[in-house]
Amino acid sequence: MIAAAILVALAAVGMSMAVGGALLVARRVWLSGSLLALGGVIIVASAVAGATGHPDAASVGLTAAAALALPVALTTYPRADWRHPVDFVALATIAGAGVLTVSQWSDIDVVATLGLVVGLALIAHTWWRIERSSARDRWALAWMSLGVGVPGLVAGVVSFAAPTTTGAVVGVTLFVLLAPAMYVGVARPEVIDVRGLVVHSVVFSLTGAVYVAGFMTAASLLEILSGEVPAVGALAITGLLVASTFHPLRLMLRGVVDELLFGHRPDPLGAATNVVSSIGDDPVLALRAIRKALVLPYAALNVDGVPLVASGSEVTHTRQLTLALGDGRQGELVVGLRAGDLRLSAGDEHVLRLVAPLLAQTLRASSLAADLQLSREETIAALEEERRRLRRDLHDGLGPRLSGIAFTSDAARNSLRSDPDGTDALLTSLRAETGTAIEEIRRLVYAMRPPALDELGMVPALRQQALALRTAEGRPLRVTISARALPPNVAAAVEVAAYRIVMEALTNVARHSGCDTAAVRLHADAAALVIDVTDAGSSTGTWSTGVGIASMRERAAQLGGMLSAGSGSNGGHVHAVLPLP
Repeated sequence: MIAAAILVALAAVGMSMAVGGALLVARRVWLSGSLLALGGVIIVASAVAGATGHPDAASVGLTAAAALALPVALTTYPRADWRHPVDFVALATIAGAGVLTVSQWSDIDVVATLGLVVGLALIAHTWWRIERSSARDRWALAWMSLGVGVPGLVAGVVSFAAPTTTGAVVGVTLFVLLAPAMYVGVARPEVIDVRGLVVHSVVFSLTGAVYVAGFMTAASLLEILSGEVPAVGALAITGLLVASTFHPLRLMLRGVVDELLFGHRPDPLGAATNVVSSIGDDPVLALRAIRKALVLPYAALNVDGVPLVASGSEVTHTRQLTLALGDGRQGELVVGLRAGDLRLSAGDEHVLRLVAPLLAQTLRASSLAADLQLSREETIAALEEERRRLRRDLHDGLGPRLSGIAFTSDAARNSLRSDPDGTDALLTSLRAETGTAIEEIRRLVYAMRPPALDELGMVPALRQQALALRTAEGRPLRVTISARALPPNVAAAVEVAAYRIVMEALTNVARHSGCDTAAVRLHADAAALVIDVTDAGSSTGTWSTGVGIASMRERAAQLGGMLSAGSGSNGGHVHAVLPLP
């Protein structure tokens, strides 16, 4: 009955390997898949032979599958490569030892010795391939190691705890998982983080082995010292003392095994310290510091979904962390995962969350610097445009007029004695041209800075100009101007911008609001001059941005301020904030 259960378990394992091997062949894993399928068929045939009373045939078949077909299939998974000396030696050793094992199947000692050689060679070669393979092959090898290691580990524990045929059945049945693990390693290696599974399995196995060995050693010493079997209480206390070392040992072994299998992982506290001390105002240098401290292949910063800067080479699997930038802007830190990883470790996550505020501050500083540079460029462009306008006005308007005055003066001088009446007409024309030139100069000066600002001051100048405004129907525009807490000396640039903005806003009220009243309120604090121009017009909806509104916004932006304009249920409203130096 029990023997029949073992044969059923073997048949299940063989069927799993045959199907898994066929699926691997379908995925073009030719050699490994074919050998795995062949091994599965041999195991099924051996189980049938054992069930039909042919134990020798069953033993030969199982030996051939376990010592030759399956080890060579694992050695050539996920792809066969014997060009490198290490690959060639490993394949020759495993295949040669397997052939010798099959030829000496009846000698238990030879089978055990050669089986140990095959197992050690397979473990060493797999470890070597994990160290040097590409990321995808490394994942496949990790899945294969998991498919062999976990069933082997559980089978060993079951055999140790229950050395009966039932334990053997359980141990054999678990190898049903090998073929599915190998298929997943080729078809869907990223379905879960296999690195974490392998590390946890190896760490738990080593820690458990150390714990069991420590407990058995302590119990044996108690028995030797006391000369009798220790009492249950003594064994319980011994187990408690030995168990106290389980967690620290597991933590220590986790770092060691993780580094041995998948490379160096930095200490989170040390990495955070290095990153914090290295982050400055340059986002590129900040990303380099993060990659160096956490040993990451790639890092990038995005702002509002647009890539800003990047460092390293892009990888398939990434992790995103949100950065709070303020002002409605959304930042994102994107880091590439290391080869063999499908997620960040808890330590790496903690480091990145510690440095995220610093990265956000770096992005804000970079954004402010870019805005400042843009503002400087716009200011320079505005100055150059103003100089171009002045040059054009002087060259095309005032220049020809002054030239005409000079020519008229020459003509008057030439005709002074010969034609007094003609000279008088020329002088009259000369006087008119001179007056026109003076008006032209005044216009140019007013365009640069209204004289009323220097003669009267900003608020009286606004009141004076407001008296001349008329509505579309010809009615005077009644304007109320209030000023509160204005500094005694407003910077010239702020004063001109405020004057132009208020007058443009009042002109828009007169032309478009449909009412004849407007209110202007000016007040200042330590940081800015605030302007509000309101009317009781009936216009509703969003105002279209014409030349007037665009001009007001440009004047505010040139000083680093802001301006908004629109209408509501109570009428139109223009609001401007001009920073004070």
